[in-house]
Amino acid sequence: MSPVPESASSSAPAAPALIREGSEGLVRLTEQAGGKVRALIARENQGDYLRVAITGGGCNGLSYKLKFAPEPRRGDILVKSAGIAVIVDPRTALYLKGTVVDYSSQLIAGGFKFTNPNAKASCSCGESFSV
Repeated sequence: MSPVPESASSSAPAAPALIREGSEGLVRLTEQAGGKVRALIARENQGDYLRVAITGGGCNGLSYKLKFAPEPRRGDILVKSAGIAVIVDPRTALYLKGTVVDYSSQLIAGGFKFTNPNAKASCSCGESFSV
């Protein structure tokens, strides 16, 4: 992996060729979400990138998916947020623009929460939505 530019966070991997740099206007992690993702990256050892994807499914038709990846794919958009390298595919980016990802450690209703300004409706669990 190539070194991280001086302007980037020391914990975020550098962007490989053939991907686009995005901004937190696409997706932003809160400090709480960033801290949890850092801990999970260290524990899971599946890759240094957090992939945020939207797939069909869930009670409202579209569902958020989070997973770790060793590297971005061609065409991905890389956003550095809260010290985390977040990757998003171009199709997901259409639905994700302006989304904030937060994390709560509460026993009830805890976990990652998505605030998506594009969602017309979402389920009570916050894991699926419709546009």
